[in-house]
Formats: sequence, structure tokens, C-alpha cells
Amino acid sequence: MPRTENDTWDLASSVGATATGVAASRALASRVPEPLISDPFAQPLVDAVGVDYYMRLAEGRLDADDADALDPHVIADGMAIRTRYFDDFLLAAVDAGIRQAVILASGLDARAYRLSWPAGMTVFELDQPAAVEFKTRTLADLGATPTADLRTIGIDLRHDWPAALRAQGFDPHAPTAWIAEGLLGYLPPDAQDRLFDNITTLSAAGSRIATDWIDEQSQLDNDRVRALADHQREQGMELDDLSDLIFTGERNAVAQYLTDSGWLPETTTAERMFAIHGVEFRRDDAVAGLVDANYTAATLTAAPA
Repeated sequence: MPRTENDTWDLASSVGATATGVAASRALASRVPEPLISDPFAQPLVDAVGVDYYMRLAEGRLDADDADALDPHVIADGMAIRTRYFDDFLLAAVDAGIRQAVILASGLDARAYRLSWPAGMTVFELDQPAAVEFKTRTLADLGATPTADLRTIGIDLRHDWPAALRAQGFDPHAPTAWIAEGLLGYLPPDAQDRLFDNITTLSAAGSRIATDWIDEQSQLDNDRVRALADHQREQGMELDDLSDLIFTGERNAVAQYLTDSGWLPETTTAERMFAIHGVEFRRDDAVAGLVDANYTAATLTAAPA
């Protein structure tokens, strides 16, 4: 079902299901020999959502012999690369003295629980209210405690999230590390610009941002994606086509938009990240958003006037 202006979701439907898929892929990436990442919370969070397909993905029990299926290790490798990029970004920001981080559209991200944050670190997480409540409750039931001062905010990013962030104690005068992981394609082009505008307005000099993006959103609407979605439905998933969840259309180039807004960006590619970490690069159009992704990190040179 195509997206609508004020659509909502839980972690088993629409955009929310993609968050569960991400967690399942992180769980699988954490299980391989000599993993690039370690996310001990991914598997129990996926299990708590209860979608059988994603539970089997997390455990490495998908049948990769089916021609329409996705080799689970392809997506695990891609997710390991993506996760490691944002982990390293946040830890580098901390090493530079930043003590405030914001995770936008946090989904089942467990960085506030699994990363080694320094004393005095505050982490803000924003996502749909149902997603925030579910993750907070599930991790509490597991006996997990955040390793930073975690402040969760249940709000749709299409609403006035900057005001909600400030209300939870966000300090716009302190440098901030922002991550928008796996988010931009689910925003209309104009909403992508507003997101960056809001981040810039809220950021002090020295703030950092990291995000991922692909050259053309149309890359995510292809025969391989549709074949995989059909296969997943045959496996019992109630899943929208990815093409129904993303927004296509001409949008501003991420690095250039950040540059014009006063940031100094540096961009790399997923393929280069695979090479850096010594992981075999295998392209599959079903996961173009991972294997064909670009990653941009930027630093704000001066506070906005």
C-alpha cells in the first residue's frame, strides 16, 4: 500500500517492518565468525516482535537455495558494513569531546545500550511512539540498561520533533553527533531538506552528522526487489513492496546540500567500505540500498546565524 501523508506503523508493518529487518540482519551479522559488529540485543528484539521470517533471518535459517530468496549472508555483510560505519562515526565524535548524540528514526537500534559511552554522555532517540515504547519495554524486560543517559522521544519526524527534542533537555549550544541511518529514502525530497535544515538550526559549531543515501531512489524499485517481496509473502510475511514505502523524485544531493548549509562533508561508498574491512563485495539488486549506498559524514564549521 503506497505511503500517505500521516500514515503510522508498528514494527511488523510498513516502514516499521524494515526496522525489524534491519535488526534481524544485525543479529545475523553478529553471529558470523570474526564479526565486524556485536549487537547482543538484536536477536531478542526481533524475537519479541515475533515475525517468523525475520526470526529465521536473524538465526541464519533462511533457505538461500531458492532462486527468489536473498542469500542471508549478503544482507548480513551489507548491514555489518553500514552498522560499523555509524558505530565508528559516533565513537569518533565521542573521542573528539562530543557528549550529546541524536539518533533519528531509531527503530530497534540498541547503540544506547551496546556502545561504550563515556561519563556524561546523553543519547536522544526519536521514532514513532509505538516503536519507542516497544523497544524500551522489551529491553527493560530483558534486564538491559543504557550505557548513557538515554532520553527517548516518541514522535513522528513529520511533526515538530525539534520542539520535542528541546523539551527533553537537548542543548542546541553544545556540539551534537547526529545520525540518520537508513532514513532518507523514506522521506519525500522536500522533507529530506527540512530534516537537514532542522538539524543545522539545532547544531552548534563542531557538531557532526552522518547519513547514508543512494544516487537514485529508483534503484530500489526493480524486478529483483519485487521477486524478493513475492518470495517473502510466500513465506508468510505481510509485506508492502519497497517501492510503496520509499519516495522517488528528484531530490537535492546530500553532500552539496550540507555544504551549502555550512557543513564540511566527506563521502565514501559501501564498496569502498567493504574493501577497507576486507569483506567480499557481492552485489544483489534486492539490497541495493546497502551494497550501492553512499555514506556522508560532515562537520559544522560555524553555528547558523
